[in-house]
Amino acid sequence: MASEAQIASGSLISRIVDSLKHGDIALALGVLGILVVLILPMPSLMLDLLLAISITFSVLVLLTSLFIEKPLHFSSFPTVLLIATMLRLALNLASTRLILASGHEGTAAAGRMIEAFGGFIMQGNFVIGLIVFAILVIVNFVVITKGSGRIAEVSARFSLDAMPGKQMAIDADLSAGLINEEEAKLRRRELEAESSFYGAMDGASKFVRGDAVAGLMITFINLIGGLIIGVGQIGISFSQAAQSYTFLTVGDGLVSQIPALIVSTAAGLLVSKAGISGRTDKALFGQIGAHPRTMVTTSGLLTVLALMPGLPMFPFATLAVVSGLTAWRLSKAAEEALLEPPDIPEEAEPPQEEMIGASLAIDPLRLELGYGLLGLIGEGDGPKLTDQIKALRRQLATDLGFIMPPVRIQDNIQLPANNYAIKMKEIEAGRGDLRSGMLLIMDPRGEKISLPGEETTEPTFGLPAKWVAESVREEANFRGYTVVDPSTVLTTHITEIIKDNVSELLSYAETQKLLDELPRDYQKYVDDMVPAKISIGAIQRVLQALLAERISIRDLPLIIEAIGDVVGNSQNTIVITEYVRSHMARQISNANTSEAGYIPIVTLSAVWEQAFSEALVGQGDERQLAMAPSQLQDFMAQLQERFEQQAMRGELPVLVTSPAIRPYVRSIIERFRPSTVVLSQNEIHAKARIRTLGQV
Repeated sequence: MASEAQIASGSLISRIVDSLKHGDIALALGVLGILVVLILPMPSLMLDLLLAISITFSVLVLLTSLFIEKPLHFSSFPTVLLIATMLRLALNLASTRLILASGHEGTAAAGRMIEAFGGFIMQGNFVIGLIVFAILVIVNFVVITKGSGRIAEVSARFSLDAMPGKQMAIDADLSAGLINEEEAKLRRRELEAESSFYGAMDGASKFVRGDAVAGLMITFINLIGGLIIGVGQIGISFSQAAQSYTFLTVGDGLVSQIPALIVSTAAGLLVSKAGISGRTDKALFGQIGAHPRTMVTTSGLLTVLALMPGLPMFPFATLAVVSGLTAWRLSKAAEEALLEPPDIPEEAEPPQEEMIGASLAIDPLRLELGYGLLGLIGEGDGPKLTDQIKALRRQLATDLGFIMPPVRIQDNIQLPANNYAIKMKEIEAGRGDLRSGMLLIMDPRGEKISLPGEETTEPTFGLPAKWVAESVREEANFRGYTVVDPSTVLTTHITEIIKDNVSELLSYAETQKLLDELPRDYQKYVDDMVPAKISIGAIQRVLQALLAERISIRDLPLIIEAIGDVVGNSQNTIVITEYVRSHMARQISNANTSEAGYIPIVTLSAVWEQAFSEALVGQGDERQLAMAPSQLQDFMAQLQERFEQQAMRGELPVLVTSPAIRPYVRSIIERFRPSTVVLSQNEIHAKARIRTLGQV
């Protein structure tokens, strides 16, 4: 039986040890253990062990606060503070139970730990113990706790107030291309963690203050309760009860207040470290020792104090010598640092070559602002340019299925104050003039604007407009004018330039990235097709051809499937693109359906169909259109006349041709009417409603 009991107990112990290997289980058991201490009585030996754990835990917290590099590295401190406070209060309750129940038996009634603290600090006089305990409580409650709580409160307030500005700075750096998406997410998480930490520290400081108040009340209750129990119930003399219960009560207060004082100091160090980088010792000694003159002045003052009559000479003289030697040593180190030649690496050329190489990088998109427009980036109450560019990138990703590169924003002193320039791959693609703090208004009816302001031309579409003051916004809206702020004007210009040149922004690397991000089910299909049947460069050219006519490539799996179907029969990029477009008939038809629910079309006459077919020369990739210039001019004149007639009727039709000549007709039309959509019969979905408006 004994062996079975030993085996069972050994199995239980092994299970407990295994459970403690898991941090979450260990923490749960620890918190439950604190609650058990609050409810059940505890032997003095176990109380001694837990009091030692409380002191050890507080010292560990203090040293961690000293050695961390940043306050956020100890972001769990509010939780640690709550656990430490609950542990001390639970031990206070357990010791109170022992003091009141067995305090008349002697000074060892509540364990050796309380007896040792009481005897060592009180030295046989409980009045000394009471005074020392009161001073510890005052230092903890009035000085450390109150100061650290105030620092935490102010830090939380300033952290929350500064959050919008810091978030705008992150967005500005991201839009300017100084950081990537991952680094921006990391900085946002750090910003959120910082605000949450200081907010939690503001509340956690109340734990320390409540702990100090609870210590005072528990000490008072133990003292009065002990006297009542000892004199009234047990029947010992008042002096004996006062001596015994006061000894135990003060010892209990000291053994709990010393860990509380240590944890409060750790909290003060943590919240006061907000503006210090690096470990506390390096920052503190580095900043104090950075000025040897202060040490020299201190040494001189201590020397004067040592020579003054009536003051003890030995301590002041000793400190004067130490501070003087320290000042001499710091000055010597500073001189050696100045005389020592700079540490120049043997190979200095490679870094210069790297800098030159970095200057060869080309920004895909760059926005240059005159100094008068820098306020659009982050100042004022209106829409922020960086926020609008971020929304633009998201919108283009939804509309075109392509994530445009970040827009680098920088100032250019060579530009006029109110001018901006939009550059694609270092080449200017657009320029405009804005008035910061004003509004741009346009009349959609094309009539003259009667409000006072500065006449101008809208930079994106070249429409007549006027810059007016912010105060006339309501009147402009009342008159039916289109009212636009400067940031929106600039964002609209960027949008149109990107849509007109989006095919140039789809690089080989971006194409590879799009293929890599396909669903896993399509990865095997792509691996079988690339590069055995088609290269990534050819896929890139197909996608560029689609984007050039503003066809979204968001449904990339459908496009890849269509390429896989036709690539076995032809390697001609034009043929592949036309086949892909026919597979995207539903999407293309939906994009060109008017608000009335039909596709307005203008067809190409049989005469022009035959003329274009006969003008095609060459085979394969070398096939091209060879039509006489006079014939092309005649075609464009008829097309222009027909589309202007439909525009006057409020229609925006598309031109429909046969599949064989569609890309060549489009190549001619895009030079004169780039906004005109050219479709083939294969690209009109079978269920799409159409209305024929005319013929060219």
